[in-house]
Amino acid sequence: MAVHLPQPKQLRDLLADLLGREVTLQPAPPFAPGPDTPASVAVYVDDALRISALVVCDLAFSAHAGAALGLVPAVGAEEAIADGKLSDSLAENLYEVLNIAASMFNVPGAEHLKLHALHPAGPPLDPQLRVSTLTLGRREDLAVSIAGYGDGACSIVLL
Repeated sequence: MAVHLPQPKQLRDLLADLLGREVTLQPAPPFAPGPDTPASVAVYVDDALRISALVVCDLAFSAHAGAALGLVPAVGAEEAIADGKLSDSLAENLYEVLNIAASMFNVPGAEHLKLHALHPAGPPLDPQLRVSTLTLGRREDLAVSIAGYGDGACSIVLL
């Protein structure tokens, strides 16, 4: 069985329903995390615990989505962005968003995936994980705007 690559509409609908806000998406160039571009990386595994997919979120999307889920004022997200890392509460909220996002992969006839780990934006990424985020091929790279919070980038990468 193959892993299902979620379509942008699936992500938009999931975020809009979960956050209770209008969410718009646009195609974007591939997002590449690095020392100057902190990112949150969600690692999804199949039933045999093989890493099958990543969701890579820039710091702005990570902070805005975490704040929107927790009904934290937008200034809380902006403070995290200025600090260059997510607070524990924003990271916990982002974990919930990305845990629920596992449902986007789980369509009939596709490999079943679940969230295995979230590496929140801030600390340096494991080099091997960072290289995996740069995988070309089956991926969706999107600019995401969350009404009342702001813009960021999110990439879905199949491995």
